[in-house]
Amino acid sequence: MFPPMKRAKDSKPAAEPGFDAVLEQLRAVVERLEGGDLPLEAALAAYEEGVGLARRGHGLLDRAEQRVELLSAGSDRPVPMPGTDEDEDEDDDDEDDDA
Repeated sequence: MFPPMKRAKDSKPAAEPGFDAVLEQLRAVVERLEGGDLPLEAALAAYEEGVGLARRGHGLLDRAEQRVELLSAGSDRPVPMPGTDEDEDEDDDDEDDDA
């Protein structure tokens, strides 16, 4: 029916949720699991969701730690936070330097 939509060159994917949002989602999953009212399949799905959220949160913390380490090392270069517009702009600048 309709042709697939093409993404504009300058449109960016949705930003990854921040640590606080991930933590809040994880807490909601834990509350559902602790409620004990979920059937087995729903509990397994919730557990799987929780594992994914925990991994995402851990990754966000790792990146924040790396950023702090770079800043503490006295680097003159700005340290972008991954998953933000600042990070995308930094990647664009690198491409211009290569041209």
